[in-house]
Order: sequence, then C-alpha cells, then structure tokens
Amino acid sequence: MAASGTSTSGTSSSGTNTVASGGGLGDRYAAALYSFAEDARVLDQVVREMEQLGRMIDESADLRRVLESPLIDVNEARRAVLAVLEREGFSKPVRDFVGVIANNRRLRNLRQIVTAFAVLVAEKRGVVTAFVASAHRLSDVQRQQLRARLIEAGYGNVNIVENLEPDLLGGLVVRVGARLYDSSLKSRLQRLQYAMKGAA
Repeated sequence: MAASGTSTSGTSSSGTNTVASGGGLGDRYAAALYSFAEDARVLDQVVREMEQLGRMIDESADLRRVLESPLIDVNEARRAVLAVLEREGFSKPVRDFVGVIANNRRLRNLRQIVTAFAVLVAEKRGVVTAFVASAHRLSDVQRQQLRARLIEAGYGNVNIVENLEPDLLGGLVVRVGARLYDSSLKSRLQRLQYAMKGAA
C-alpha cells in the first residue's frame, strides 16, 4: 500500500502551538473553514492554500514575528498579514478567514489553526496523521525516508504534519495516534544523563 497525502508543517519554532483535539480553538476555526470551503465548492483550493500558508509561516521569521509579537498593534499586524497574502495570490476565502482571525485577536494562533485544518482534512479523507517534530525542517530525502519507515510500520495512507522544535537538537519525534517514536538527540542525551547518574 503506497503512502499518500501531503506533507504539512506544524507548529512554529516556539513549539507552543500544539494542536488540541476535541474542540480546541484551532479545531473550531478549522471546522468553520472546512464547512465554508466545502459549501462554496472551493475545498481543494483552500486546502492547497492553507498548506502554502503553513510553509510561509515556518520559513519566514519576519512573518512569525508579526503574528506572535505582543508589541505590534493588532490592526497593523492584520494589514501586514493580509497584504502578504494578497501579494502571494491567496484567494478571497482564505484572506477573509485570516481577516476574521485577526479581528478576533487570534493571529498568534494562526499556525495552530493551519495545522488543525490539515488534521481535519486528513481525517475527512481517511488519512492517518503522523505528527513529526524535528529541530530543523526536513529535506525531501528525509521526508521520503520517513514515509518509507511509516509504511514499514503499517501506516500506508499517511499525512505528515511537521513541527519545528529547535530544543530537540536533532533527530525526530514521531507521534501516530497513541504511539510515540522518539529518536531525538535531546531524548538520547537525557537517557545518557540518567544512565550516568545511575552509575555514579
């Protein structure tokens, strides 16, 4: 069985925008966008643009600063973000959605909402979501290798959601449902530290 689904980046580098299942803020916004896009028959386009938005946030420290800084005026942040989306060719539904988030003073949660939307889309399409935390953005080769490992583990139809967490130092932490696979350098160092304490 071949793996399918798109790879979507997850949290910002702060590691604080974890998606909460079961009716969290991100889930509520994601459900509202999904319902609107489905009714308006623009779901595929919105899915593509939300994936693009996630990549933009992950790759632009300036954009993250606008979204997350409490020192930037809310109205200024709204204008700046919407200007970027318009310049990048985002459709009106996505721009309007981000505008609502800004009006509700939730821009700092935008990355969380984007990730929640990706998870919802995967669930609707019967795809298993694998949350992958790494210190650095995965390369295409690493992503392909990860997919191969997930297939070997029995997860054929997988959507990979990437979370950038610099404090992991290196390696990966992969969560699929209740299963956690931790090969991070931080975890290895902690295990080594515990072992050294036990040997003392």
